[in-house]
Amino acid sequence: MNSNEVRSRFLKFFESRGHKIIPSVSLIPENDPSVLFNIAGMQPLMPYLLGREHPAGKRLASSQKCLRTIDLLDVGDNTHNTFFEMLGNWSFGDYFKKEAIKWSYEFLTDKKNGLGLDPKYLYVTVFGGNDVIPKDMESVEIWKSLGIGENRIYFKSSKSNWWSAGSNSPAGPSTEMFYDLTKKLGNMTQVEFEKAEDEQKVVEIWNDVFMAYKQENGKVVGELPNKNVDTGAGLERITAVVEGKQSIYDTDIFLPAIEMIKKNSKNYEEKSARIIADHLRSAMFLISDGVLPGNKDQGYILRRLIRRAVFKMKVLMLDSLVGTEIIDNFVDLYSGVYEELKKVNIRSVFRLEEEKFLKTLNEGMKEFEKGTDPFVLFTTYGFPIELTEELAEERGTMIDREEFDRKMAEHQKLSRTAGAGMFKGGLGGVGEIEIKYHTATHLLNAALRQVLGNQVMQKGSNITKERLRFDFSYPQKMTEVEKKKVEEIVNDKIAEKLPVSFMEMPKTEAEKIALHSFNEKYGDIVKVYFIGNEQSGYFSREFCGGPHVSNTGGLGHFKIIKEEAVSVGVRRIKAVLE
Repeated sequence: MNSNEVRSRFLKFFESRGHKIIPSVSLIPENDPSVLFNIAGMQPLMPYLLGREHPAGKRLASSQKCLRTIDLLDVGDNTHNTFFEMLGNWSFGDYFKKEAIKWSYEFLTDKKNGLGLDPKYLYVTVFGGNDVIPKDMESVEIWKSLGIGENRIYFKSSKSNWWSAGSNSPAGPSTEMFYDLTKKLGNMTQVEFEKAEDEQKVVEIWNDVFMAYKQENGKVVGELPNKNVDTGAGLERITAVVEGKQSIYDTDIFLPAIEMIKKNSKNYEEKSARIIADHLRSAMFLISDGVLPGNKDQGYILRRLIRRAVFKMKVLMLDSLVGTEIIDNFVDLYSGVYEELKKVNIRSVFRLEEEKFLKTLNEGMKEFEKGTDPFVLFTTYGFPIELTEELAEERGTMIDREEFDRKMAEHQKLSRTAGAGMFKGGLGGVGEIEIKYHTATHLLNAALRQVLGNQVMQKGSNITKERLRFDFSYPQKMTEVEKKKVEEIVNDKIAEKLPVSFMEMPKTEAEKIALHSFNEKYGDIVKVYFIGNEQSGYFSREFCGGPHVSNTGGLGHFKIIKEEAVSVGVRRIKAVLE
């Protein structure tokens, strides 16, 4: 059973249960400026989850095109990719937990009409409750009635088993299904299960969300007009399980492209091959939805994906024509499902961007090896700052992103506006969203020191339109309680609408009152950014080149999505503003 068969079986299964099959919409959200791309199957259906009547009825199903770049640096492991298809079925005030869970289980395990997976390799997580919503014992009982034993059901916190599309959106608890890729694990304690999940021995293959609540500013404020069901299964992951593969890159979706790279490469390396295949597939779908390479928003993401793929192709010593051959392969794979792929000259858009980058790539690499300023690499040689960061990280060094942002801000002659309190415009890391994340990083730094102690010191940061990444010194994994406390502190400071200001002063004076990272790179006169006010005490004081928002009130809801080790004594947090 290949990916096309999995998709087809899913849609037929739910159509036979009264669901209207709706087509995938564009990757570019319609009338939703909060995100650059549709990142989940439910996102285009938000108005109907909030209570509007859908013209097709109360039961829908689809395979929706989605794209996420939040874990871009993880692409190439067994489960992470950028573009993906989300198989989903929805109920708008019709059926609820019993039917949703029963049908999920039936589709996964039924040999005739479903996927025929062996239930003895299934594990389930359910919502463990919080201060507002109780533990989901109803779902536990439904799973037990289907034959899933208590020793395969695990309670998880809101970080894992609570879903929303933002701080102001429908929301609800979820139950998730996992599958044992090794087929050797058997019954596990919760600690053993979470370890197996971290090691990608068990992978999430399905998620049922029970959207019965409304969130405002990240907090539940009441119930929705209807009790809704929103389910999702990533086609790539579920295909890997069905095909008996350890990695999504070994499935029929990616394998032909990977083999093409392997055959033509003079310097083959698996992760780079996976990145090339993933990024070119994503670029193909973005171009088919009308996105062109550019310097902002969706165009910047497309440019970054293409240029990162082209760079990896050079690393593997691939002829440039291989890129278009890979795109042709993906067009052939998907054109029977997505007709728009045949309506746009995807190859020519890719080749033009590839040629632009190749003209400066060799010269830019020479400059990088010389230690040329990342700002010059970006403005003169067209090197995306993220690519420079990756190259530096591979060589065990780190660039000063704050210094880069400061120079970019000056380059664009950004000005502070009194009304919005924002720096407007700018390319490559100094847009409005990045500035919010920049300020949130200062809040996170201060909150970590408050929860974990003053031994916490910043070791690096990276900010994109999608998320912030923050590295810090700490000898052990943070507990769930510690992570929750950090989140609460940051969100409290956002709710307090604290003023953000700065002062220029001699470095020697600044060192007495403010935190400083990369301080050896600052001049004699430095900027210190303050969050809070003198009367009630500053929450944060840090050396920084800026730019920042003028008030924390507009940042949104802060959420930690991952905390992991980078090296001995250094941890990494990835977080989003919803």
